[in-house]
Amino acid sequence: MDRLLDPVAALGRAVLGLLRSVGAIALFAAEAISHLLRPPFYGRLFLKAFIEIAWFSLPVVALTAVFTGMVLALQSYTGFARFNAEGAVANVVVLSITRELGPVLAGLMVAGRIGAAFAAEIGTMRVTDQIDALSTLSTNPMKYLVAPRLLAGTLALPLLVIVADTLGVMGGWLIGTQQLGFGSGAYLKATFDFLQVADVVSGLIKAAVFGFVITLMGCWSGYQSGGGAQGVGRATTSAVVASSILILALDYVLTAVLFSR
Repeated sequence: MDRLLDPVAALGRAVLGLLRSVGAIALFAAEAISHLLRPPFYGRLFLKAFIEIAWFSLPVVALTAVFTGMVLALQSYTGFARFNAEGAVANVVVLSITRELGPVLAGLMVAGRIGAAFAAEIGTMRVTDQIDALSTLSTNPMKYLVAPRLLAGTLALPLLVIVADTLGVMGGWLIGTQQLGFGSGAYLKATFDFLQVADVVSGLIKAAVFGFVITLMGCWSGYQSGGGAQGVGRATTSAVVASSILILALDYVLTAVLFSR
């Protein structure tokens, strides 16, 4: 009988461990947010993190958006050609980019770059006792290391998504006019006639949530790391994997909330 119940016990331990981790991350996030509401605020650290996220992530986000728009235009044209509905290509490209692909792909790119970088940086500080040194110097590590990064990620990713939306739509326009035979004016008119403010706003809301999650998981994974260089490596991997999964899961949740009728 005990052997038969072993899988159940293992499942129970896994569920309890997951709930324990979720609770710990929620408390970690709440503490970091509380430090944003109380002085002092380290503006220089915020600016450094903001530039790291918004400026240095721009090339990879821009390239991803352009090629995504190109591929989306080609695939849409191929599919719609079966139903003689090629004229809907511009509509599908702008809707897909602004609502879904812009924020999701930008989030995944930033998660791979910034989530890993923050986890490695804070994890190295943890294993080399630099975080304990901050406490010794009467500097709160959460206020100094985590809070500025959370705010920077939440504000920077929507700006990146605006760029991604623009370049993604332009990538679709480039393929549509140069390869698929659309007139430039007609393609742009179809794009702007179909685009609604709610589509762009919903993507920016998603981007802000994704930016918060990416920086949160990067800081959390680094803050909890231990065990030397191997521990920092595990923290980096954990930050990227957890951020990517949460982005996809939250994308569904936010889509269901924002576009529910």
